[in-house]
Amino acid sequence: MGGSFFLFFACSVIRHLLFQSNAYDLGWFDQLVYLVSVGLPPVVSFAGDYHLLGDHVAVILYPLALFYKVYPSVYWLLGVQALALAGSGGLVWQLARREGLAKPDSWLMVGVYYLYPLVFNVNLYDFHPEVLAFPALLGAIGIVRSHRISAGESRHQPRWRDILGFIFCLLVILSCKAVLSLTVAALGFWALCLEKRPLYGILAISGGIAWFLATTQWIIPQFSGMEAAAVGRYSYLGDSVLEIALNVFLKPHLVWGHLLSLSSLEYFLLLFVPVFWGIRWPNLSPLVATLPTLAINLLSDNFNQRNLVQQYSVPLFPFLLLTLILALSQDQLWVKSRKFILVWSVLGFLCLAKYSYFGSVYLRKIDTWEANRQAIALIPPHASVIAPSGIVPHLTHRPLIQLPREELTPQQVSQFDAILLDQRHPDFGSSPDAIARLRQYCQNDPHLTLTFSQDEVLLFQHLGEKTGT
Repeated sequence: MGGSFFLFFACSVIRHLLFQSNAYDLGWFDQLVYLVSVGLPPVVSFAGDYHLLGDHVAVILYPLALFYKVYPSVYWLLGVQALALAGSGGLVWQLARREGLAKPDSWLMVGVYYLYPLVFNVNLYDFHPEVLAFPALLGAIGIVRSHRISAGESRHQPRWRDILGFIFCLLVILSCKAVLSLTVAALGFWALCLEKRPLYGILAISGGIAWFLATTQWIIPQFSGMEAAAVGRYSYLGDSVLEIALNVFLKPHLVWGHLLSLSSLEYFLLLFVPVFWGIRWPNLSPLVATLPTLAINLLSDNFNQRNLVQQYSVPLFPFLLLTLILALSQDQLWVKSRKFILVWSVLGFLCLAKYSYFGSVYLRKIDTWEANRQAIALIPPHASVIAPSGIVPHLTHRPLIQLPREELTPQQVSQFDAILLDQRHPDFGSSPDAIARLRQYCQNDPHLTLTFSQDEVLLFQHLGEKTGT
C-alpha cells in the first residue's frame, strides 16, 4: 500500500508538473476547494460560474477544504486520491480473507486489483471525487458480506458497529457525486434481494433514491438554474432527468440502438478481458449493483464514458472485484492456474495502462515548459488571469481565472490583470486562431504591457494599480 501510494502520487505530480493536468477537471475542483477554504462562494469562474452544489453536488469537497486551511495546495487533491486508491488494496485483502481465501490467493487478488488498468489510469486523469468513493464502496460491500454468527447474533441481526459503519460508507459515497446515488440504490437491491440482508438493503435503497431525487430535482436546479449538466449527453432520450428515465422504458428502440453497438462491445471487452478468468455465471450476482453505472456509460453520447482511462467506470469495479474473489474462493475459474492469472494481469496492465504517456504524450509541451514556469512566477497571487487549460491548475487559487476562449471580446480581456498565451500549445477550449486574436487584443490595449516573451509564450499584464507591480 505504501509503495502504491508513492507510485500513484509521484506519477500524478510529475504529470501535473509537466503541465498535462487540465482545467477540466483538476483546475475545476482545485478552485472550488480553495474558494471554500477562504470563505468565498465556490463557483468555477472558467465554466460559467458553476457552483459546487450546482454541478455534481460533491459535498465531500467541503471537508477537503480543511487541508487547504493548513496549506493551500493542489497536491492535497492528488495525494488524497492516490491514498484512496492505494489504501483500497488493504480493503481488497480484508474482503478476500473474509471470503475464505488463503493468504497466497488473497495476495493474488491484491495484485489483480493494483494491476487492473483502470486503477493506474484514473489516478493519472486529474482528480475526481468519485474516486474517493471507491474505498467506501469496498467497505460497504465487506459489511454486507460479513456473515458472522456469534452468541445472540445472526445473519439478519447485524451488530451496531457494522450498521454505523455501513451508514458511514453510504454517506461518503453519496457525498462524492450525485449520480452515485443510483449505485447506492443498486447496492441496496443486491443486499436485500440477493444477499438477504434486509436492513442494509433498505438503508441503501431508501438513501440512494432520496438523495437522487433531492439532488436532481432540487439542489442542482437551485444552484445552477438548470438540469444536471450531464443531461446533454442523453439528449436523444429527453431534456430532463425524469424524462430520460421515463424514455428508457417507453422508447426501448433508442436504448437498444446504443447498447447493441461496436462501442458497447469494445467497452465490455475493455472491462472484462483483463479478468475474464473469473467471470462465470454462478458468481455474477454482485454485478447486479453495476447495472446503473453500465447503463449510464453505455447510453451516453460521450465516448469518454466507455474506456479504462477516465473515472466513469470506478463505481462498478468494487463489485467486479467481489465477483473475482467469489470465483477464486469457490474454485470456479475458467483458468485455474494462479501463475496464469498473475501473468495475464501483468499483460493487461502492460497493454492498457497509460504509463507510456510519460515518454510521449506528456512531453509534448516540453519545448515551452521553462517559459511557462517563468511566466507563472511573474503573476501576482490574487490577480485575475486568462491562461491555457494546462496552466489553469497551477493558477486556480484565485476567484477569477478564464481560458483563452474564442468568444472573449476586447472589453472582457481588458478586465483581467494577466493574460498568459502559449502560441504553440493553445490547449483545450482554445485554438491557434483564438490565441492570435487575443494577442492582438492585448497588443492594442494601452493598459496592457508585454512583461514576458520567450519560446512563443507571452504574458501581458496590467502594470501599476490593478496588480500592484
